Amino acid sequence: MEAYLVDWLSLIVRWLHLITGIAWIGASFHFVWLDNSLQEPDDELKAKGVKGDLWAIHGGGIYHFSKYSLAPPSWPVSLHWSKWEAYSTWITGTFLMIAVYYFQAQSYLVGPDNWISSSSIAVAASVAFLLGGLALYEVAIRSPLRKNEGLFAMGVALMLILLSWLATKLFSDRAVFLHVGALMGTIMAGNVFLGIIPIQKRFVAAVEAGGSPDPAEAAFAKQRSTFNNYFTLPVLFCMISNHYPFLYGHEWNWVILVAVMMITAYSRHFFNLRHRGIIRPMVLVQAFIGFLVLASWLGYERYDAQQALLLNQVEDDIVIGVVAQHCVNCHAVKPTQPGFVAPPGGIVLESLAQLLQHSQQVETAVSTGYMPLANMTGMTDEERTDLLAWIAQNKNL
Repeated sequence: MEAYLVDWLSLIVRWLHLITGIAWIGASFHFVWLDNSLQEPDDELKAKGVKGDLWAIHGGGIYHFSKYSLAPPSWPVSLHWSKWEAYSTWITGTFLMIAVYYFQAQSYLVGPDNWISSSSIAVAASVAFLLGGLALYEVAIRSPLRKNEGLFAMGVALMLILLSWLATKLFSDRAVFLHVGALMGTIMAGNVFLGIIPIQKRFVAAVEAGGSPDPAEAAFAKQRSTFNNYFTLPVLFCMISNHYPFLYGHEWNWVILVAVMMITAYSRHFFNLRHRGIIRPMVLVQAFIGFLVLASWLGYERYDAQQALLLNQVEDDIVIGVVAQHCVNCHAVKPTQPGFVAPPGGIVLESLAQLLQHSQQVETAVSTGYMPLANMTGMTDEERTDLLAWIAQNKNL
């Protein structure tokens, strides 16, 4: 019953996290597009303090967007603040981390060969990883380094590279990509809560007091918002990464993660330029080439390993024993493993025919170390090799 309730909690929180994340990223994309698409206003609007405007049609209506250089000549009765999308996304993401990785830390957070073997210490390390990464970012963005945007961006990239490597030493392979994504999401929420909103509050207070807002602070808020925009695609990749163990379970998983984050952030740059009327298709071409290089490297490794397995002849009886010891406790019509009321993913492995039927999923899960879950049954490297070799020799027969 406890596992059933945890599954429902995970489903509900994951759903809410997805909904709020869509709202936040959608708002981010919209305002960056809007800001980059503003055109020079006419003299009448300039006289009112308008910096740029844009006409658009959507849903059968005409819209006129205007951005003021600082404050409008008359203050609006109602002013919308874009903050709760960010806060609710971070809050639901935190609940999801707790429901999946903290409540089930020994299964999902602790890795077999990591620096940490205790579930309670792993949870503490997870919290420290997220808050420590946020603290490092805040120190950097509040320092003079931020005034050199190129150098600051390189510093943030280096920080994420080092923390991606550190995550592989602290957490299970499954949790690595999610933690890096959670860290970037925490930094993004921190940009809103610790930077953008306080600046906006001082902006409003200055206007209401009859003073002039500080343009340097307004530029600082925009800089934080721009960094959030470049983080969005890498974070989205991290959110879906747990569906692809062939990536996070790779020996060089942190290198793969860094490569994908760089490719996706660079791809986002194309659209940000395009909104300003700067068309540079080579940005997308270069990003696609980078993706092909990464995919080709992983594909070559996979082919090479597959050919080696074909040379290792394994008898059926050996595989039956391996599957019975390490797989059937969960992947049976009626699982015997505590916490499972049905076979994960609907995959049943009670016969060799069923093993071949699900060979693709089994190959990925076993070769990356994703299964058995947290290696609770102690599957050895030799047993993994035998199982994979048997599948390679029989799946096309």
